[in-house]
Amino acid sequence: MAEKTYNVLFLCTGNSARSIIAEAIMNRVGRPRFTAYSAGSQPKGEVHPYTLDLLKALNYNTDFARSKNWEEFAGPDAPQMDFVFTVCDSAAAETCPVWPGQPMSAHWGVPDPVAATGTEAERRFAFDDTHRMLESRISVFTSLPFERIDRLSLQKRLDDIGRA
Repeated sequence: MAEKTYNVLFLCTGNSARSIIAEAIMNRVGRPRFTAYSAGSQPKGEVHPYTLDLLKALNYNTDFARSKNWEEFAGPDAPQMDFVFTVCDSAAAETCPVWPGQPMSAHWGVPDPVAATGTEAERRFAFDDTHRMLESRISVFTSLPFERIDRLSLQKRLDDIGRA
């Protein structure tokens, strides 16, 4: 019997860095069990160049990377989401649309690398750090025994991952 494939949506305000990085990580680490998407409540319209540089340097395919509105995933033709994670502080405080199928959700806040200041090396390090934090959380998430834990226990684990 084939294992269920879970759809995961990562949300942020601008959809130019954190949520794009999370989408890339999940689609690498979680395949074939997970399919990831990303979107923003106020998308910037373009992916930050440092995001693309980082992903390319880590050998991710970046063809998927585009800044898009979360409404794209709320329509009737959109894939049904099993999990929705907010990855920035602003998105956690915003009103999210009602997602079909009532996916599980959690806040996995990460500092905004786009807001980093300092030298170019320091700003790029903020993107590296974002990748490290998200990769750690996503690795823990994808290793959870979904078939053996109930919904309430799973929700607690999702919340714990976000606090780690």
